[in-house]
Amino acid sequence: MKVGIIGYGSMGKMLLWKFFRSGITGPGDLYAANRTQEKLEEARNAAVICSNSELARMSDIIFVCVRPSDMRTVLSDIGPHLKKDALLVTLNGSIPFALIKEVVNCRTAKVIPSVTAEIERSQTIVCYNDLVSNDDRQKLESLLSCIGEVIELPEKEAGMGSELVSCMPGFIASVFDVICSSAEEHTELPREQIIRMVLNTMSATGDLMLQKGLSFDEIVSRVATKGGITEEGTKVIYDKFPDTARELFDKTLAKREMTAQKAAELFGETQETAET
Repeated sequence: MKVGIIGYGSMGKMLLWKFFRSGITGPGDLYAANRTQEKLEEARNAAVICSNSELARMSDIIFVCVRPSDMRTVLSDIGPHLKKDALLVTLNGSIPFALIKEVVNCRTAKVIPSVTAEIERSQTIVCYNDLVSNDDRQKLESLLSCIGEVIELPEKEAGMGSELVSCMPGFIASVFDVICSSAEEHTELPREQIIRMVLNTMSATGDLMLQKGLSFDEIVSRVATKGGITEEGTKVIYDKFPDTARELFDKTLAKREMTAQKAAELFGETQETAET
């Protein structure tokens, strides 16, 4: 299986080196292209450096890791050179399949990784258009397994899926940043120690729940005994935090809609055109 990556920004670079170091692609089976080829010099021993059209002619799976404003140009460039059974993979979740189809009508997938791919624990969202076969799915998901778990969702749910796995590390980090700052006001423990204690407890709690199949309620009931100290804290959270969580998703999903509209405009069409 020959794999091509167009774009050497943060996502393209991450995927290239994960594929290379995992050994999931064989020698000479990984191709890379970038508008500024000098940036690819560091990857010369990992991938075959080539042009967009050369990459399209040789690759079975092509990852397009570019900005929305560059997407139409790249797709127009590679479209005539794609193999008949090639799978096109875009890492821009904001551009719908309907718009992509207007430029190149082929097997297409969207991939949305998480920052946790850096430690091979990404929950990567994948969506497929109606041309993708089961064999295509298996090949792509096998390839992406080197960065973590793959979760297939319909395109209409990709936004919420992204909120829950791609954006969530930022949400979690900000919540626990606030908790650690509040704890710091009530203790003489150094901030570094507070953070380490909270992070290790958070990580262990998640692993405990996953490994034992425990629910949130079960963890709360095991720790927050009636009339106890923990119960006082959980009462505050269940009383105050739901409004914050609702506002969080209201605002982020609204922002996602605006971003999708802007991405469609940059791609060269309006969102209304994509929906007709």
